[in-house]
Amino acid sequence: MILGSTPPSPSVPSLLPCHLRFCLSCPEAPRVRTNNPAGTLEGTEATGDSRLRWEPQCQQPVPDGSPITAVLPPRLNGPWISTGCEVRPGPEFLTRCYVFYPNRLFRAHQFYYRDPSCREPTHSLLIKGKVRLRRASWVTQGATEADYHLHSVGIIFHSRQALLDITKRLNQTQVNQNCSGRLPPAWAWLPGALYELLSPRTQGGCTEALGFSMHELSLIRMQWRLQLQPGTVPQLVEELLLGDIHTDWAERQHYRPTGYQRPLQSVVHHARPCLACSLIARSDERHPPILPRQPTRPLFLGGRWVSAGCEVRPAVLFLTRLFTFHGHNRSWEGYYHHFSDPACRQRTFTVYAAGHYSRGMPSTRVRGGTELIFEVTQAHVTPMDQVTTAMLNFSEPSSCGGPGTWSVGTERDVTTTNGCLPLGIRLPHIEYELLKIEQDPRGRSLLFIGERPTDGSSPNTPEKRPTSYQPPLVLCRGQARNPHKPPPHRASLQKPPVGWGSCPAVVHLPVLLLVQGAAFLLWL
Repeated sequence: MILGSTPPSPSVPSLLPCHLRFCLSCPEAPRVRTNNPAGTLEGTEATGDSRLRWEPQCQQPVPDGSPITAVLPPRLNGPWISTGCEVRPGPEFLTRCYVFYPNRLFRAHQFYYRDPSCREPTHSLLIKGKVRLRRASWVTQGATEADYHLHSVGIIFHSRQALLDITKRLNQTQVNQNCSGRLPPAWAWLPGALYELLSPRTQGGCTEALGFSMHELSLIRMQWRLQLQPGTVPQLVEELLLGDIHTDWAERQHYRPTGYQRPLQSVVHHARPCLACSLIARSDERHPPILPRQPTRPLFLGGRWVSAGCEVRPAVLFLTRLFTFHGHNRSWEGYYHHFSDPACRQRTFTVYAAGHYSRGMPSTRVRGGTELIFEVTQAHVTPMDQVTTAMLNFSEPSSCGGPGTWSVGTERDVTTTNGCLPLGIRLPHIEYELLKIEQDPRGRSLLFIGERPTDGSSPNTPEKRPTSYQPPLVLCRGQARNPHKPPPHRASLQKPPVGWGSCPAVVHLPVLLLVQGAAFLLWL
């Protein structure tokens, strides 16, 4: 494991916030609490275990040792940055640097690239506006709803080809000539010139034609967590989670988020080591960050991969995942543990699924990704609370193992009934997937699996194959050593063990089943 050097004290700002002067008063590191301080903290969303755990132990539903505290209402003031190259549906490759001021104004930079390593910048957006926090979200527990207003949006092209690409996109959409005329002809392009897409001096805006919106600011969550590493003092990490981006380009202008994107982190209190943080924090619209080159890693899936923490999906889904891949015969099995709370403490049901996957092929649409086809041939369901159990007991006789036979904590095989319709599980099932493997600065292997369609459908055709990724899974220690070793015999799960052997339990079929009916369970 690559631990890097001891990080500097969090009280010493080591990075410049996007070339913007901003007076920072570094907050005191929060104490881990189990009670809820009125109006301030949601409470610690972890076990509070003081033992140092710097890799998933693969024994608990959510790896402990990294206490998380949600801050309510969010404290936005200050600069926030991406910690690496981000992939949005499309695909779009970008990095972000947002600065929020005490008077509710914000200044945001979005840097777009041609490649998944964020080394070939195409254009930058400079966004200015105002955001106002409203109330705790009634839909996504743990989040805060907000209103925002854009004052101006400007674009800078970093190459003549980038200008041609954007102009072509505008010509393919229903935009007026006034919008198209705001960009210069290719021969008149000037490096560093800022062109207004939206401003008080112009009538109408051109942002919608580019698929741009800032609806991510309508759902906000801020949280503190402690980064635990051996031999060092625990470091405070501040994370800002903004609303997710709809996977369908045409729906972006109308979609209101119910999940999150990859979190931004505080310029001062970010995870260490971070190879990209300094570059992103010191950038501006005319000087986009060029991130370090990321070596291409082969897609070797053998071993067990586990969620690094509680994951939030659109439509009010909270879950953790565990996958085991057997490379010798290209088979897989996974556990998807669903919860009713953003801390993943209150279980609702667990799904075990298994099947096979095809040989991978490099993606021609998403550079750096590998395309596979996953088949789901077997599924088991374990209700973990009374509400889910009652719902399953009222299911149709031909679905979900039959009515009147479910009990809390008891697993049932739903393969013979071709799935479980109340939970949206259909068997057999095929999904067209996108995967990639990366290594983080701490030396951990990360597995990225394709993002689920926001509308709750399944990528069951090649045209619906994902173009972006879910939060990464982390390789369990001691795994993926022998790709030819046959898988151990799976023990009976009539009484599911708490820790699932040597990896945490999990949910949400990232590769296969879409539990479409899971959202309404939270409202029963």
